[in-house]
Amino acid sequence: MPVEFIGMIRCNDASEIDGAHALTVEDEIDPGFVRAFARAHEAAGFDRVLIGTHSTGPDAWAVGGFAAAATERLHMLIAQRPGFIAPTIAARAAITQDRLSGGRISLNIVSGASDADLARDGDRTTKDARYRRTDEYLTVFRQVCDSETPFDFAGEFYSVTGAFSDIRPVQPSIPIYFGGASGGAIAVGAKHADVCMLWGEPLAATKERIDGILAAAPAGRTPGFSVSFRPIIAPTEAEAWDLAHHYLDLVKRHREGIAISTATTAAAVGSQRLLAFAQAADVHDKRLWMGIAAATGAGGNSTALVGTPEQVADAIMDYYDLGVRHILIRGFQPLEDVVEYGKELIPLVHAAVARRDAGRSA
Repeated sequence: MPVEFIGMIRCNDASEIDGAHALTVEDEIDPGFVRAFARAHEAAGFDRVLIGTHSTGPDAWAVGGFAAAATERLHMLIAQRPGFIAPTIAARAAITQDRLSGGRISLNIVSGASDADLARDGDRTTKDARYRRTDEYLTVFRQVCDSETPFDFAGEFYSVTGAFSDIRPVQPSIPIYFGGASGGAIAVGAKHADVCMLWGEPLAATKERIDGILAAAPAGRTPGFSVSFRPIIAPTEAEAWDLAHHYLDLVKRHREGIAISTATTAAAVGSQRLLAFAQAADVHDKRLWMGIAAATGAGGNSTALVGTPEQVADAIMDYYDLGVRHILIRGFQPLEDVVEYGKELIPLVHAAVARRDAGRSA
């Protein structure tokens, strides 16, 4: 089966190596950069780009629509938090963007791990309640997208009467991507997601997570899986490791005298897992490096694959062999790394997938 590459769109060219200030200040949105960044992903061979969301950042719907208008093939994966927009309205918004983009819209449903971040937008629900709400949200969302007749729904969080959409997506349905490592997240993802999104954990742990989600899925459902990495590549392995440790030095320098915030990681099971792996070993398997995760508190996808393009492609194929068909990669030099990935890494993985699948069918 083919593999999908997912990138990530920001409104500025910054990452952890540039310091917390560069990561959070996005009030001066540069349309030219967003346009160039989206087009660079498309030219590099990415299939889809994630547009994230948080309580103080740009609106993901607007950024996704702008990036879609600037590209021809690239799909937009728009992060959406249940609870702020009614699922009926969100469904019509997604369908509208899907039609305007020619069938290039999907949603990343983010229930939310940080109570503090959610409270900034007035959401004070508990974590367990947020997952129950997400379950209802996606039930209604799907029905609006798919139902050919008006429908009623009555639940704990949502109640609609005669809900219906006159418009239909170009795609058979709007794809749903979903992440989370807690018990509530696994249940919702197994029930609703087209693709369950995992952070870059060691191979054995990734297999455990995949098996657990598949076991929790209702009869007849087999969700796909994505894994997120931060590839650090160079012509030689030694150069790649030198670059990795240079990035780590920059991160640590920016964080001198600043305690790592645990507001998000304390609640996020995925972050707790990454930090536990980082404490166990600096490098897992062939080249899964935990250095940046440990230094930043693992508040996001922060584990790296370090090596030559060939070595990193080989490591990605180990996850492909576990059943992963969606790979989210982003660099520490966002725009520059997108271009670099497109030169060798992405073509190498596609070639390896073609060989692997040809061997299985022979």
